[in-house]
Amino acid sequence: LQSTKMYDSSFLLLLLSAFLQHKPTTSFVHPRAFNVHSPIKSLHLTRETEVARKTITSLHSTDCPLPGTAKIDGDWSDLGFEFLPTKSHIKMTYKDGAWGPLEFVDEPYIKLHIGATSLHYGQACFEGLKAFAHEDDSVYIFRPDENAKRLQSSCERTMMPVVPHATFIEACKAVVTDNMAYVPPYGSNGALYLRPLMFGSGPRIGLQPADEYTFLILAIPVGDYYKGGLNPTAAMVIEDYDRAAPRGVGNVKVAGNYVADLLPNMLAKKQGFPIGLYLDSATQTKIEEFSTSNFIGIDNANKKYVTPISSSVLPSITNKSLMDIAKDEGMTVEQRDISVSELATFDECIACGTAVVVTPIGKIVKGDDIYKFSEETGETTMKLYNRVRDIQNGKEEDKFGWNVKVC
Repeated sequence: LQSTKMYDSSFLLLLLSAFLQHKPTTSFVHPRAFNVHSPIKSLHLTRETEVARKTITSLHSTDCPLPGTAKIDGDWSDLGFEFLPTKSHIKMTYKDGAWGPLEFVDEPYIKLHIGATSLHYGQACFEGLKAFAHEDDSVYIFRPDENAKRLQSSCERTMMPVVPHATFIEACKAVVTDNMAYVPPYGSNGALYLRPLMFGSGPRIGLQPADEYTFLILAIPVGDYYKGGLNPTAAMVIEDYDRAAPRGVGNVKVAGNYVADLLPNMLAKKQGFPIGLYLDSATQTKIEEFSTSNFIGIDNANKKYVTPISSSVLPSITNKSLMDIAKDEGMTVEQRDISVSELATFDECIACGTAVVVTPIGKIVKGDDIYKFSEETGETTMKLYNRVRDIQNGKEEDKFGWNVKVC
């Protein structure tokens, strides 16, 4: 090359490409080793990500370490509901009209364009679901198919590409398997919380959908959302703020729904109320939902399970599960409008959701009005809670087919 002076960049690139194509590859390069900024490795990206995709897809069935073997600060039974570092999260990028491969990422950081639509216009949504260890150390995810459908609904409402149903399920299984050591062990009352997150990562300064999207799933070991577990807590009706508006986005799980609750939630806590209850924004007369949970009223005398129906309320997968269990217990389930005055007719009141599962409400305060329920965790509340938790933990037969096995 030096003697002929033929070392211009195009010739060198051609020579390098030919060398790489004929170089034997005998080892698998894990997606964590990919460096998209390296021009040499990017030439092999397509072939190696094909191997990575197959490996991630089959990982849950071929490599199953024991749950609860990671070293954490404190005891598994003392976990709260907060971020804890784990082994990895999983990532997938939508670009040029198609989804790329799933990849494991060790670092809990994102490199994001300053013009990303998620930053400027809130084009982001998320989900929440849990994986549980059973007595034989097998691990199951609770109803991921429902989360897949709800995420699709959120994506459609916010003009983001839908994550294929099967891909969502496989991604959940893969991230649980890679973080299996962080699944709280059977009997600890904990779970591995999965937080699928979808956001516009492509730059747009004018209001329009992004040209690139990022899908992630975090995996975090958690305990009870509210400290104290099933001890009844006090709630306050939020009267100065609204959570969502009719015909808005209250019925999908977008990030903006939750930031709207930060200020009223903090104000309620300063007054001694760990949880707030929102009314309908149009009339302020009908119950909608708690800050991060659905509302359930229990009328034991008439064996009724009553929960609001509203286009502004997020359809809770936990509530849907509890409704099925209530029907199985012989209760009448009613989804309908609930007036504030009807609070006086309920014997028990429940806040329910993936994070809290079930939180009994001891009283609800609205101005000078106080609606009191059972001072102890009610019998119906406890029965519903025990049954759903027993199904999640493998203690009760899963007659509804809700648990999806990871390994």
